[in-house]
This record gives sequence, structure tokens and C-alpha cells, in this order.
Amino acid sequence: MLRVAINRFNTHVQNARSQVIGTAAPKLYQSSRQFPESLRYYGFCLENGPYNVSFSFVEATFLVINAHKHGRVLQGLFYYLCSGNSPVNKNLAYQKKQVEKEVSLGWGVKNNVQELVGTLTTIKAVLLDAEEKQTQNEKLRVWLEKLKEVCYDVEDVLDEIEVKDLCKQVLNGQSISRKVCHFFSSSNPIIFCFKLGHKIEEINKRLTKIAVEKDDFNLTEKTYSNNILGWERETHSFVRASDVIGRDKDKDEVMKILLCPSDGHENVSVISIVGIGGLGKTTLAKLVYNDEKVSDYFKLKMWICVSDEFSLKMLLIDIINFAIGQKYNHMSMDQLQSILRDIIRDKKYLLVLDDVWNENYELWFDLRNLLMECVSGSKIIVTTRSDRVASIMGSISTYKLKGLSLNQCLSVFVKYAFKEGQEKQHPNLIEIGKEIVKKCKGVPLAVRALGSLLYSSTFEQDWINVRDTEIWKLDQKDNSILHALRISYNHLSPPLKQCFVFCAIFPKDFTFSNTHLIKFWMANGLLKAHNENEDLETIGMQYIKKLMWRSFFQDIQDLENGVYSFKIHDLMHDVATLLFQNEGLIVKRSNQITAKTSYRHLLFHLDASQVEALSFLANLDNLRSITFFTRVGENITVSQSFLELIVSRFQFLRLLNLRHLAIEAVPKRIGNLKHLRYLSLSFNSKIKKLPSSIYKLQSLQFLSLYGCEKLEELSNDVKHLISLRLLALTTVQKHLPNNGIGCLNSLQFLVIHNCSKLKYLCEDFGHLRTLRRLLISQCPSLISLPRSIRSLSSLEDLRLIDCVRLNLDLSIGSDEQHNHEELNSTGPPLRLLEIGNLPQVVKLPQWLLRCLTNTLQTLRIGNCSNLKALPESMQKLQALRVWNCPELSSLPKDINHLIALRELIIKDCPKLTERCKPEGGEDWPKIAHIQKIELDGEVIKSTEN
Repeated sequence: MLRVAINRFNTHVQNARSQVIGTAAPKLYQSSRQFPESLRYYGFCLENGPYNVSFSFVEATFLVINAHKHGRVLQGLFYYLCSGNSPVNKNLAYQKKQVEKEVSLGWGVKNNVQELVGTLTTIKAVLLDAEEKQTQNEKLRVWLEKLKEVCYDVEDVLDEIEVKDLCKQVLNGQSISRKVCHFFSSSNPIIFCFKLGHKIEEINKRLTKIAVEKDDFNLTEKTYSNNILGWERETHSFVRASDVIGRDKDKDEVMKILLCPSDGHENVSVISIVGIGGLGKTTLAKLVYNDEKVSDYFKLKMWICVSDEFSLKMLLIDIINFAIGQKYNHMSMDQLQSILRDIIRDKKYLLVLDDVWNENYELWFDLRNLLMECVSGSKIIVTTRSDRVASIMGSISTYKLKGLSLNQCLSVFVKYAFKEGQEKQHPNLIEIGKEIVKKCKGVPLAVRALGSLLYSSTFEQDWINVRDTEIWKLDQKDNSILHALRISYNHLSPPLKQCFVFCAIFPKDFTFSNTHLIKFWMANGLLKAHNENEDLETIGMQYIKKLMWRSFFQDIQDLENGVYSFKIHDLMHDVATLLFQNEGLIVKRSNQITAKTSYRHLLFHLDASQVEALSFLANLDNLRSITFFTRVGENITVSQSFLELIVSRFQFLRLLNLRHLAIEAVPKRIGNLKHLRYLSLSFNSKIKKLPSSIYKLQSLQFLSLYGCEKLEELSNDVKHLISLRLLALTTVQKHLPNNGIGCLNSLQFLVIHNCSKLKYLCEDFGHLRTLRRLLISQCPSLISLPRSIRSLSSLEDLRLIDCVRLNLDLSIGSDEQHNHEELNSTGPPLRLLEIGNLPQVVKLPQWLLRCLTNTLQTLRIGNCSNLKALPESMQKLQALRVWNCPELSSLPKDINHLIALRELIIKDCPKLTERCKPEGGEDWPKIAHIQKIELDGEVIKSTEN
């Protein structure tokens, strides 16, 4: 990222020079009446040229840079200095030295950035070691915080270069007068160079000091590896069954799988027990391992704690040692594998591999091959926190261990918090204990730790303190709860660590969607592409899947078409909060006070109805994100003064979420937020106009105006938002202007919702060649789609809902040539099509049918009262859902040939339902091959894959 930024910056400087001299100069002199003072300085600069830094050029440049600050005063000063009559002329040598220093800073930016990169690279080499050791060294933790602050500032500087480049791209398409105004503003590229030079020089000084300090900590160079030493943990196989509470049913379920005869395909099968840290996976495995039935069933039992390093040789040594009591440390791999195979050859064995982290299939493949020559029916139990591990190890069954019930947790808590029988004497403490165990969310490790923390204390205030304190803030000597859970975090790659920790900015029990979270990550620069062809949204989805596999996310629901909802377990949220506490602040009270000035993210979760400018905001300078969290039914408003403070003070904001805050006017200076990537003004129904400066946000990637029901216009200046990837729009416009939205070459997702007066979209709609998803809903006046929609070559997802006047036939009102083009156009490669409440539709038009043939996977059609036929020849179709289409009487004729179709759901279509019934339905033989069939809410057929 750093080197890319450097190269882009160099290109920007060269282009800016040539543009100013070669293109703008003649026009500048024509504009001399408008800019008399500055033009004289600029003319003097041109006489010597930017590549020949003579003293006169240096002096003039220095004046140009400061002209925007000092105005007319400089005009007289300039000629006074040059005349030689000034009393300060004798100090000209000193002035020259100072000016040359300024110019050196300006034109030496590249070298300064390279120096900065070199220093960062030196520090980066020891960063992993520092992160692992900081929990035991307070000074090291402070050093890391200082380093993090500098890195944030480095990102801001590099981002300024990126922003400047985007601004230049927009400027290149504007008139020469605009370019002239730009040159003589504070955005002048020369001024920019000098300001940048000063910032980088200051950062380099700070970074050099930090680099020197790192030598005080004896840090060693490390590279990221999955085999990260987290917690020195070695388990054993013994457990007293009477000490275990609440796992009897889980034990029975695992036993059923374990003692089930082999299917004969392989001698050995794998059973995985998966769950977050502290849930009791090892305890459950012990219960099963020590059961008498298991001992009778398996001739040989072995227990191996794998933990961090999955070393084949060490595993062979440990397995052999457990089996025969001899440790062959000095034998070769060949000798070890021969001994192991001899041991298990004539035995049905049970092998427990406890606490497995390895996600390298090759390592597991090598071990598995050595464990296969045995008696059929042998089993391996694996305990792991990762679904990915369970998948790699080829598990025949994955048992997802859940948390204990509240009553079970209370029983565990009482066992550890009181001496035997003591709890009966303290009913008041039991009541507080019930509230304490709720914090543990069913995790036995947390229950035991908090019970042990209060053991033998009958002082009520001690219990109240534990009840009212967040777990991550509790003072525990061994920090056993978060220490155990943090091991999972330590096994993440550095990019995944950043993304997970950022989730702490959201409140506990928050329901995420993958699309929402990915936008937040992108806006804060947490997703990194390795090359220009990689899509950041795809990378974000890969990150989310990895966090799902590793049990960081729970309550996962597939909402179809690549959209998921999920939550973070409260204790995992505590881990993230502990790591994020110096970067993110949750504001819960309007009178909240904080002395810390290093926060980068603010989440407002207030119970107050009116949000005013808070006093501590004056101490914060470098916020990256501000978001408001409101519950359904809450009415929170923000004052105009608060909004003005945001846009005037926090120039480095990347994300600003002002959703549902009853905002009446967007601040006119919002265009000052040049670094902004994400702006949500959703559901602010009083907004009527957008300030013109909003179209200066060239870095903006996500803009939501969803639910802004009184918004009068989105002007064609929206084309200047050249980085925009998502636009959600509600407006009272009758038509969208040409040369506006249609010029957004980066747009991937467009939502047009509740536009009550909208009749037509823009005609240049087809220029959106990167558009992947288009949703148009609740636009009752919309008459037709533009013919150019056929040119959306990347469109995969099209949803048209509640547009009662919409006619999908593009040939209406068109000439013969356009009709011919429609017949020969392949159209967008749709994968999902949803049509809902479009009463004008009788059958799908030809242009749309051509979009479905080779790519469509999901078709949903509902509330189309006049629809009489479904499309045919959808070779890739996997899911078909039809509801409330009373005139529809038949399925596609070729439905029996749609071999990819796995799901058919029909509801409130009486004619169609009758034909599809298994008893006598005319179409049943055609659809009997489909795995899932549902008619009017009744599941007729359901076959698991």
C-alpha cells in the first residue's frame, strides 16, 4: 500500500506540473483581472520554470504558497524585496536558506516517504513479537500504542495523496476556469506538496524515535504463522463425572455417533466437537473417553493434546508413548511410522486429538494415512474451535456444542462460589449470582472463573461489583476467561485481527449482516487487495467466512443470494472490546466525560432524545468513524451545531452514519470531509436538499439516501463521486437526469426505493458497466425501464418490487431498429431475478428471457395478478418460488429437464398448486426429482444433500 501510494504521488506531481505550465498558463494570464496579485507571483515562477530552482523561483514560490494566507500584503512585499531597497535585504541570505528549506521539503516528498517506509519496515519485523509480549509488559504496551498512533497518521498522509489524485481526475474533466480557481485555492498542488512535506518530516521524527525505543524490549523478528503460541495448555483424559454439570445429553449424543458401526468405506472415521473456547469441549470428550461402554468397545484408547503446533513427528512420538508407555524421541520418522502401524494393526482404537488448530490439509493427510491400517470401526474424536478444522479432517459428524442453560450455569456457579452448603445461608447473594451468570452466556469457563473470584466472600458489595462490571474490565490475576478466548484471536492473521477487533464498535447482541459489516471494514481501510483485479467485497466475504469457521460469529442465518446475518458471542465481544478500548469509545450518556484523546471511533448509544455537541469532542482531532445506534421505536435527534462541529473538526473521517436522526439540513461544509468513504443519511425524512459540496466527496464509496422521502433532487453533479460503489436513493424527482448516475463508473449496487413521483430513469443507464445489483421498489409512478438496461453487462441481481405501473416491454414506442437490437441482445448475465407486485406483467418480455437462459439460479415471482406463464430454458435454475399469482396455471414445460433445480415453493396459486400435488397432480411426475417441494406452506418433500 505504501509503495503504491508513493508511485501514485510521483505521477500526480509530474502531471500537476505539466498541466499548470503547459495548459493553464495561457488562460491564467487571460484571467489576470480576477487574480491580479497571485498571477504576478505565478508569472515570476514561470520565468524560471519548476525544474530550474533558482533563487528567484524559490522566493516567488514561497510567496505563492503563502499568498492564500496573506492576500494583498504580499504584492507590495514582493516588489519591495526584489528592489533591494528593503532594510531586510541584508538578511536575504538567511531568507534564502529558509525558503530553500521549504522548497526542499516540497520537492523532496518522495525521499521522505521512502525513508518513512524504511523505518516502518524495520519496526514491522518485530511487531508480532511485541504484540504477543505486551500483556506482560506495560511499557511495551504503551510503546505499541504510540506506534499505532503514528501509523494512523501515516495512513492519513498517504490517504491525502490518494484524495488529491481523485480530485485531479474530476478536475481534468472540468472547464479551464474551474482549473484556474483550483490552482489559486488552498488546494493548489504546489501548496499541497509543501504541506505534505512538513507532515512527513514531523512523522519521520516521531517514527525514528519509536524505532530507537524498540531496542529496549529485546524483540525478535517474526512472521505470521498459524502455529502461534498462545497459552501453555496440556490436557489429560481424567475427569470425575460427578463434577460435570449439564452435559449428560451431549454425552449421549456423541456416544451414539461413536458407537455406531462403521459404514465400511474406511476403517477410521472422525467425529469433531466444535465450539468457542471455554465451552467444555475437552470436558465432554473426557466424559465420553472414560465411559465404560467406550472402554469395552475399543481395545486401545489414546489421548493426545495437540494445541498449537501440529508436528507430525511429535504427534507420532506422543501417540506411541500413550499406547505403549515408551517415548522414542531420537528415532527417525520412518522408524516411528513403522512402530505406530504395528501397534494399531490388529486393534479397534479410539484416539482423541484435543484442541486442534491445524488448517493445513496436507499435514492431516500425512497423519491420517498412518492411522488407517487398523480394525474397522476405529474412531478419532477431535475437539476444535474451528469448523474449518472439522471440515479438513473429513469428519463424518460435527457436533456443535452449545452453552449451558441458565439453571445449569447457576449450579456450576454455586459450586465454585460457596463452600458446600453455604449458599443456603445467603439467599441475597444467590439472587445477585443469577444476574452474574447471565453475563457468561452459557460458557462454563466464565461461570467457574467468576464463581472462583467470589469464593468465600460473603460481602454483598463484592458481588454487586462483579455483577455491574464488564467481564473485560474485571481484575483477575490469571485473566482466565479472556485469556482462554484470546487464544482464538492470536491464531488469526493480522488483517483478520483488525477486522474482528473493529466489531467491538457495535453493541453486544447486535445483528450483523455481511454486506453491512464489509462496508464498514472497507470504509476504514481494513480490507487489502493483493492486486488490482481482486474485489474488496469478495475479500471481505472471505474474512467473514473464516471468522464463522473459527466460531467468532454465532446464530448464523443464510438469507439467500450471498447475504448472511449473525451475531458475536458476548464473551468474544469482550475480547474485542479489551483490544479496542483505546481506539473506540461508546457514548452512553449526554454528559459523558473522557480524558483520553486518542480515540478514532465513536459509537453513540444514548438514551437521550436530543444529542448536543459533547464537551470532550473538542479534545479529539483524528476521528475515523462516527455512528449512531438506535433501537426500533427510539427517536433520537442531533442538533445542527453538533453536525457542524463534525464536518468542521474531524477532517479525517472515513465513516459517518447519521441514520434515523431527524436531520433537517445537511451541513453545507460536508464537502470538507475529503477522506469520507461511507455516508448514511437514511431515514432522515425532513431533508429536502443536498448541499453542492457533497459532490466533492471523491473518496465516497457508499452513499445512502434511503428513506429521505422529501429529497427534491439528486443532481447530475453526482457524477463527480467517482469512487461510489453503492447508492441507495429515495427522491421526489419525476425523472433521473442524464449525465449523472449513468456516469458512475465504479457503481456496483443501486437501490431506488419509495420514489413516489419517479416516472423514468436516466437514458444513459446502460453506461453502468460495473453494476452488479439493481433493486427498484415502491415506485408506483414508474412507467418503464430505459432500453439501455440491456447493456448492463455485469448485472447479476435484478429485483423489481411494488411498481404497479411498470411495463417491462422495452419495445413499446421504439422503432424497428430498436426492436431488432432487442431480439439480438444477450442482455445482462442475471443470476437472481425477483418480480413482485407488477400487475402489468402477463409474461416476461423477450429481452429479459435472454438474460435468464444460461446464468439464472434463483427466480422469485409474487403478487403478479395477471401473470399467465413462467419462462423456460433456465438451465442453471436452482430455486423457483412463486406466490399469489392466481392466473398462473402451469410450470415451465421443460421443468423435468432442469436438473439443477433443488427447490420449488408455491403459495396461493390455486391452479398451479393443484397440478403439483403428489396425489393425482398432472405435473407431479415432472417435479418429483426436485429435492425440496413446498405447497401452500406444507413441505411435500425435503431431501438433505
